[in-house]
Amino acid sequence: MFPIKRQLNLSIFVATALFLVPFARGQKSEVLPAPLPSQIHTSKSVFISNAGGDTNYFYSGGPDRLYNQFYVALQSWGRYQLVANPAESDLVLAVSFSNPFTGDNTTQPAVGRSVSDPQFRLTIIDPGTRVTLWTFTEHVQFALLQGNRDKNFDQALAALVNDLKNVAGQPAARAK
Repeated sequence: MFPIKRQLNLSIFVATALFLVPFARGQKSEVLPAPLPSQIHTSKSVFISNAGGDTNYFYSGGPDRLYNQFYVALQSWGRYQLVANPAESDLVLAVSFSNPFTGDNTTQPAVGRSVSDPQFRLTIIDPGTRVTLWTFTEHVQFALLQGNRDKNFDQALAALVNDLKNVAGQPAARAK
């Protein structure tokens, strides 16, 4: 009987050790951030592409509102020179709007049954290789009233521009 008890204790010890090993390893290893594509930070000129998307019925300003406001925001930021031809650019910034259907809303019948997730996407593309370097997605918060929907649209656009600013950094100092 004694050997069975000893074998049981050994099994419990091994099982406990195997359970705790992943936790010990998780505390020791540190995940370092992967490097950003250097073109995003070193580029000086960009072409802004209106990558289109879903029809925009819920927000005022028409189907080009996102493209127009994004263009103005980048122009006022001054980080990049905006060019009219992708062949003249260091980067292509493709901005688009989508409103994917995500299901039915059965908990709030007054709001409607259809639930969607309006969102902006900004894709940074190397024009020479056509490789996607980076992508950002910002979700537009739902609102019932038109004024609030438009305000949420503007806030999501500001967040999208801020995402780009955080990755690209500030413009290089110009020589005098």
